Amino acid sequence: MLAKVNSFILLGIDAQLCEVEVDASQHGMEKTVVVGLAQAAVKESLERVARAIINCGYPYLARHLLVNLAPADVKKEATALDLPIAVGIMRATACINTDRHRDFLIAGELALDGRVRKIKGGLSLALLAREKRYRGVILPFENAREAAVVEGIEVYPVSSLGQAASILNGTLALEPYELDGQPYEASKLSADLDFVDVRGQEAVKRAITIACAGSHNLLMIGPPGTGKSMLAARIPGILPPLSRAESLETTRIYSAMGLLPDGVALMDRRPVRTPHHSATAQALVGGGSIPRPGEVSLAHHGVLFLDELPEFSRHVLETLRQPIEGGEVTVARVHGSVKFPARFMLVAAMNPTASGYGEAGKKTPTRDKYLAKLSGPLLDRIDIHAEVPAVPYRELTGRKPGTSSEAMREQVSRARMVQAKRFGGDCIASNARMDSRQLKQFCDLSDSCLLMMKQAMDELGLSARAYDKVRRVARTIADIDGAANIQELHLAEAVQYRLLDRKF
Repeated sequence: MLAKVNSFILLGIDAQLCEVEVDASQHGMEKTVVVGLAQAAVKESLERVARAIINCGYPYLARHLLVNLAPADVKKEATALDLPIAVGIMRATACINTDRHRDFLIAGELALDGRVRKIKGGLSLALLAREKRYRGVILPFENAREAAVVEGIEVYPVSSLGQAASILNGTLALEPYELDGQPYEASKLSADLDFVDVRGQEAVKRAITIACAGSHNLLMIGPPGTGKSMLAARIPGILPPLSRAESLETTRIYSAMGLLPDGVALMDRRPVRTPHHSATAQALVGGGSIPRPGEVSLAHHGVLFLDELPEFSRHVLETLRQPIEGGEVTVARVHGSVKFPARFMLVAAMNPTASGYGEAGKKTPTRDKYLAKLSGPLLDRIDIHAEVPAVPYRELTGRKPGTSSEAMREQVSRARMVQAKRFGGDCIASNARMDSRQLKQFCDLSDSCLLMMKQAMDELGLSARAYDKVRRVARTIADIDGAANIQELHLAEAVQYRLLDRKF
């Protein structure tokens, strides 16, 4: 008998339909065979599936099987195909006597005793089921909350193969799973770390506020012990909360990587990724024979913090150009290309020289040699270069509190509300993402500002990209101040954040 069960495979973070065909005919076959570009993890599943069926108390009547996984030209490596293969075998051998499985997408990894284990990509599976108009999904209990976020489908979580078989046979009446309470409430989020704990560095806090208000990339330059890492650790606390759409996109990435914590329906905090400077290009931007997302995608809608920036391999840093500029990563392979979202805020920190000491804005041979590890095009893509000087003893021991996260968060929120109103329903969400058309419309400069910009470009040797960056930052500063147009003081402050352009 031939049985067909619908399941899925992951291509990057996107789910693709996979039809599992099981032929239990005894004619012309001498052994059990799996075809359809099945990788080792899938080929090994037949022994695991057989023991699970037997240990759940069902007769394993099939001795010679042909299992076909379609489409046949796409590699399959997920253990999530265990449960659909088992259902296909049981349907082909009449252990399951209905065709109810055709209404569902089914996925799950099996243990030898028939338990169904957690899979990767439960959220993507549910989204695929809704897109293809299936009634619902049958998947492991641990994946139920993330799948139940998707409206318009029924979610049936199972903890064992026997439970799945009973649902499909109609002997177990089970209501679809429903979320208890709200999966995501941004209003209840609070920062764990506060900028008030950082002594001094008020100018740097101002630069951080501007960067967060417009989602601008930020580079902090200063000697060791000046608080660069402390400042970076507190940045997520002043960023606006994830919207539901952003949360859904971010959760899908973590679900596909198997990094979503148990019991979490939607991620409610912006992700923060801090890769070590020994990270490879593949670890940072993604890749592999079967492409997987890298750190830049795991930082989607969040923060990517690169400490000791010049210590990263130059080749690795150059791979950041595409995601910084375009907000996505394209990994090309022989069978096609896969795109991963990577819309993040880059926060980097570095010393002014290899020894760790020196003035960031002062041109010296030792500074230039150290900065040579960073290419001009990469520095061009960083909107704000902020110097983090040593903290004077008086400020270090003073009792007067500095700017708090609450005050900075209020400025960021106010500026973001202005931008949301400005861009409306456009996909643009912040000033940093404005294209040339929006720059012309919203960043028009007066004659006096144009004269100031000309002087800055002549003295600093700014590139055309840096010119646009300055205008975007100036627009954000104007939003913080509540100004309708960019004024000279806004532009002057934006220009001073092009610290490293003096090198070129």
